[in-house]
Order: sequence, then C-alpha cells, then structure tokens
Amino acid sequence: MAVNTDVLLDKLYNLRSSDSEILKEMDSQKEAAEQTKERTTEEKSKLQSEIAKLKRQREELEAQGEELKKVLQGINRKDYDTVLSRLEIDFNPSDILDKIEKNLPKTIEKVEKDTKASEAELVSVEEEMNTAITTIEEIGLRKDAALANQAKLNEYFEMALKGHINITRDSITSLLQEFGFDETEQRETAKLLMFPEDALFAYDENLKHYKKKKNDVEDEVEEPKVIENVKTEKNEAKEEVEPEIEEEKEVEAVIEPVIKEDEENEINIKTDEEETNKESRKEDVIDFLSANNIDYLDYTADEIEDLIANFDAKVVQENIDYMKEHQLDMDIFVNHMKMMYDKELQSKMELLLSVGKETLDIYLNPSVLAKYTFDELNKSIETMKSNGMNPKEIPLMAY
Repeated sequence: MAVNTDVLLDKLYNLRSSDSEILKEMDSQKEAAEQTKERTTEEKSKLQSEIAKLKRQREELEAQGEELKKVLQGINRKDYDTVLSRLEIDFNPSDILDKIEKNLPKTIEKVEKDTKASEAELVSVEEEMNTAITTIEEIGLRKDAALANQAKLNEYFEMALKGHINITRDSITSLLQEFGFDETEQRETAKLLMFPEDALFAYDENLKHYKKKKNDVEDEVEEPKVIENVKTEKNEAKEEVEPEIEEEKEVEAVIEPVIKEDEENEINIKTDEEETNKESRKEDVIDFLSANNIDYLDYTADEIEDLIANFDAKVVQENIDYMKEHQLDMDIFVNHMKMMYDKELQSKMELLLSVGKETLDIYLNPSVLAKYTFDELNKSIETMKSNGMNPKEIPLMAY
C-alpha cells in the first residue's frame, strides 16, 4: 500500500522545524531531568544537614548524659531539704538519675536509628540525582546528533526545492534511518526528493500559502492542517479526465495525490490483499502507540514489524498501564520492544520486586525482563538462594 504523501511530508517538515516532536521530546526529558537534579540536590543538602545534626545530638547525649549523672550522684537531697521543702520544689536526684540510666540508652539508640535511615535515604537521593545528571548529559549528546541530522535533512530539502539535488538515494535512506523511518517511508521520501515536481513543490507552496494566510488573518481564520491536499493545476487536469472521482468524494479541495511512475522501477506499489492488510495493521499499531504517548520513531522498523506480528491490544495495554502505575517511563521499552507484548512481563516484574529489587534498578536494567521467561528468571533466583546468595544484593546485570 502506498504511503500517504501529504502525511509523510507533514512528518518530514515537522522533523525539519525547530519545534519538531523529537526535539520537543528531548527538551521535555531534559527539563524533567533538570527538575529532578534540582530537587535531589536540595534534598541531598537537607539530608546532609540532618545527618550532621543527628550525629552531634548523639555525641552530646552521651557526653552530657555522663556529666549529668556525675553531678546528680554528687548531690544529697537531705543537704538541701529545707530550701526544697520551703520552696515546694520536687527535686529528687536519685529519681532523675534512675530515669537517665533507663532512658538515655534508648534515646541514643533512637538517634542512631534515625541517622541510619537518613543516610540510607541520602544514598537513594544521590543515585536519583546521578541518574538525572547522566540523563542530562546523554540527552545533550542525543540532541546534538539530532540537530546535525536535522541540518542534513534541511540541506537535502533545500537542494531538492532548488531542483539541484545531487545526492544518492542511499544517502537519503541512511539519514532517514537515523529518524526511525521504515523502508517504505525511506523509499517514498527518496522519490519525493529526487523527483520534487511530483508533490514536494506543490506541498511547499501550499505550506507557504497557509502561513501567509495565517499571518494575514490570524485573529479570524484558524490555520488549516497541512495534511489536507489542495488542488493543483496538475490535479485539476486529472480531475477533468476522471470527473467521477469528484462525484464520489465531495470533500472540498481534497483529491487523490498523483503518483509519478518511477522510470527505473525503484519504487513498486504493492496492491495485493496481504500487503494492504499488513499496512492497515501497521497504521493501527502506530495509532495505538500514539494514543499511549509512545513515539514509534523511537523504535526501528524491525521492532515495529515485530510488534505488529505479535500485537495483542489487551496484553500490550495492560503492560503499558502496569509500567505507568510503577512510575516507569515508556522508554523502558526502547530496544526491548518484545517486552511490550510479553504476557509474562508483569509476573516477572512482581518476582523481582518480591526479592527486594527497586523499580529504578529494573528501569536501568530492563534486559533482565527481556531475555528471561518467568520460569528461567525464577530458576535463576532460586539458584542464587540455594548457593547462599541474596538476590537483592546481586546486580541485575549479573542475573
């Protein structure tokens, strides 16, 4: 089934723009990581102050407690009986000494317990902070690469729009692979750039027209979606030959795109029922992912094909919802697409959580969920236990 040319061009022009979805997503991820870094930095400072305070209290309790006991041991109440009685002061050094002897060790123990709890929390906060810092650095590198790819894509389009593109089809498809385009989209884009008179010129002119119209009547007219086809002289000529098309489709200014025959037969449009069904399934899966705020461009064409071949909407939705319930970002599925349709995913997660693993640890090492079945994972854990090892203490990457 042929790719919808205007939809593809919408996607390409979005990638070309400064507010492309890919760049916006990176900016969003970076902003979230920076907020996490700021929050955890503040939490770290507070925890460090709290720990220092508790340690001082521990030292002071012990020192002052011993000093006070010595003072009380040296006081005989009878020596002060007259003044205490006349002033009606209830002061009994031996009673106070007993309370100190009884409660001081418990109090010191409580302070030590609070200190350890704060220290454990500090370790967790530092891990979260370091993860955020790493994420910021990684996104910076990814964005640099994305901007370089975007610049190259814009260069190709500018050459095509000037009618002087002198690059190979392989150069175009290789670049589009970086954006996660499947083979069909790569092939169609190559055709659009190498033969811009087919649709690219008209699309670019229409886009400029819409932008100008919006600027002229911004307060009165909402900008139409670029995805809608606008009649060109070429379309109108075809319409005169085939008037029945207009009769069947009474949608104003929308006609089927004219597809130029490829003289070298580089692009073949498959129209058999199997290919049509496959393309339809692909669109359904992509729509499903989009509805769950998952960008299918994050996945390779092979991964998308793998998901299509094994797609079960109920299973996939339950797995996505489960990960969201555990506050895990959807990029946990990146490079591990089969987890998305894994019917044992939740039971494997629960198994890891039951032995003390944290969700953050699982998020950072999702391959353990992808490479094992439930039985294999359970067997691995049981083997650790039988060998006297604590599965909680064993890094997931060593499972």
